[in-house]
Amino acid sequence: MLKLTDDDFNRLVAYMKKSYGINLEKKRVLIEGRLTNMVERRGFTSFKEFIDFAFSDRTGGETIALVNKLTTNHTFFMREPEHFVYLKDVILPYFEQANKTHDLNIWCAASSTGQEPYTILFTILDYFGPKFAAWHLSFLATDLDTEVLKKAIDGIYEADGLKDVPKNWLVNYFTKRPDGTYQVQEKYRKMISFKKFNLMDKITVTRPYDFISCRNVMIYFDTDTKNALIERFYDVLRDNGYFYIGHAESVAKTSRFTYQKPAVYRRIKKV
Repeated sequence: MLKLTDDDFNRLVAYMKKSYGINLEKKRVLIEGRLTNMVERRGFTSFKEFIDFAFSDRTGGETIALVNKLTTNHTFFMREPEHFVYLKDVILPYFEQANKTHDLNIWCAASSTGQEPYTILFTILDYFGPKFAAWHLSFLATDLDTEVLKKAIDGIYEADGLKDVPKNWLVNYFTKRPDGTYQVQEKYRKMISFKKFNLMDKITVTRPYDFISCRNVMIYFDTDTKNALIERFYDVLRDNGYFYIGHAESVAKTSRFTYQKPAVYRRIKKV
């Protein structure tokens, strides 16, 4: 049985924090559990041997595999459902009234396997109905993990994972496959651009976002990293745009964002 030494653990923690802002200082059991099988299967005799190999791989493939293993990707359709009620009842009516150009620019910054961005998309489509044809939607969904992005792009989900999805969504937006799984129909999959992105990298935009959702990922960041990222989100959000975080997360009182309700914030235009 492989043993994760203190040195191995500290190297991995330092790497993940420096490169991706993810704090794994209290996740020793998680690290050992997730990496042991992969390290043994690859034929390495110790964690140190594997870490040395991964960090020296100039192609970057080994570090990508390492990061994919260590990042947590737990999500499901309609997670924290009050967010989607608020989107339908408050945010979208505001956009419909205030947005004269009929352009919507949305970013889901921690998309995981796709359930969250698809839930946002279907909520938008349900709200606008036939009127959606008059709108232009730019929808970016990003994640650090390349494996979960592949699943999001495919949009295939087990039936058990769709139990909280409205029945009309299954009819209107999914196709049932012969194996009993459901796949998001191609025309809706193409409405979202799924891309890899490290939230520690510089955020550049050609035009500001109307709505940004970054839920349940900043709980893995230390306070300074989280606060700095939130301010960078503020900088790329349109005046009066909305910002979602997870209910287990918080925005500092010193932030420029204006609190609306739990886990919902706004960039209020200064008069």
